Amino acid sequence: MKLAVLVGVLAELAGVGLTATATWLIMRAAEHPPMEALTVAIVAVRTLALAKGALRYLERLTSHKAVLSEAVELRGKVYDDLVNRRHIPSGTALTHIVTNVDQHLDGKLRTTLPWITAALVSAVMAVFSLPLAIGLLINVALLPWLAIRKPEDLTPLRAKLTEQTTELVHSKEELIAYGLFDEKLSAATRTAKTLSRKERTRDLTPLAIAVQFGTALLMLAQHDPAWLIMAAIATFEITIPLAALSKPTPEPTDEPEPAYVTETPTLQGKTAIVGPSGIGKTTLLNAIAHDLEPSKGALADAHVFHTTVRTNALLAKPDATQEELDHAASIAELDLDWDQVVGERGEEISGGQRQRLILTRSVLANPEVLLMDEPTEGLDPEQADRVLKKVLDHCQGTALVVTHREEQLALFDHVHHRGPIRDEDLGRVG
Repeated sequence: MKLAVLVGVLAELAGVGLTATATWLIMRAAEHPPMEALTVAIVAVRTLALAKGALRYLERLTSHKAVLSEAVELRGKVYDDLVNRRHIPSGTALTHIVTNVDQHLDGKLRTTLPWITAALVSAVMAVFSLPLAIGLLINVALLPWLAIRKPEDLTPLRAKLTEQTTELVHSKEELIAYGLFDEKLSAATRTAKTLSRKERTRDLTPLAIAVQFGTALLMLAQHDPAWLIMAAIATFEITIPLAALSKPTPEPTDEPEPAYVTETPTLQGKTAIVGPSGIGKTTLLNAIAHDLEPSKGALADAHVFHTTVRTNALLAKPDATQEELDHAASIAELDLDWDQVVGERGEEISGGQRQRLILTRSVLANPEVLLMDEPTEGLDPEQADRVLKKVLDHCQGTALVVTHREEQLALFDHVHHRGPIRDEDLGRVG
């Protein structure tokens, strides 16, 4: 990062020097002096112009290299921390962790580095004029401090606009059918205008520009040379963006640690986990998954990627043959073309097809221990029971399934009841 700062300062000084030298050359050329008097300035202008471009390119290379190197180290530390945690963070917490890491790295590149560069260049230029020193102090220190001192968190407003836009795009037909499209569009428009207004009022760039021109007028009033005034303006072009700095609010990643599971069902045969909502059935699955060796088990992944049905299924077994794919699809009763693109998060297929695609993946993986959380949710009851039976029959290892359908309990060897009062295993019921 130090090299990036040094190169950045040299690039900005080359730009300021280019402006000052070019201004002096123009002013002197108007006096028609001998060419020999202008030769040094002409060479300096060409040299500074070439140096500015080269140094700017080098600054981009060094700064991005420094940030990417830090990204590797930081993400490694985050990964180590996650691996050593006693409990598995929720999907929301993981998303917040990723967001915070990205914001930290982005802040280094777009906030910290530009500010240090601008401050060092300003320190060099401030020695030439008192008004220039005062103006630069305002733009480098005061306005950025005001911009980030108490920033209004616009994240909830942006999230609301995203939610409204997504609803308008993906539920357009339903909204039109119920006569709600115009109302929803008006609400999204109001949100967008509110967000735009708040972002404008937080930006102090107009004030920074006013400081720039005020400083230039003061320098004119005290008869500073034209080349120095133009150099001051070039310097302000570096400091003005600092007035729009923002300090992102870190996403909350702390979450209560789930209750320690003192007793887990025996991993043998086919076992159903039943109990009221919120009693910890999914937490139990997560605890078991955390304790299993990676090669021994698999939690049926409910995420569907924006790619083809075939690619989504092959995540479970990349070297699977077409015959194996077709066999797994027949067990899960998947009725999709292998080359069909499922869309982002599976939005191009129905909820039932999405569940059967996930089951196809679990059948294809065929792990020693298969953990499934409501695997047939979204299917009609008759098909749900039929598909689950075929999946369990195909499973040659241990299957642990969270379900709320009592009609499916006969498919299992054991039932594990979880409740606030009792938590016990029952015998064979299938």
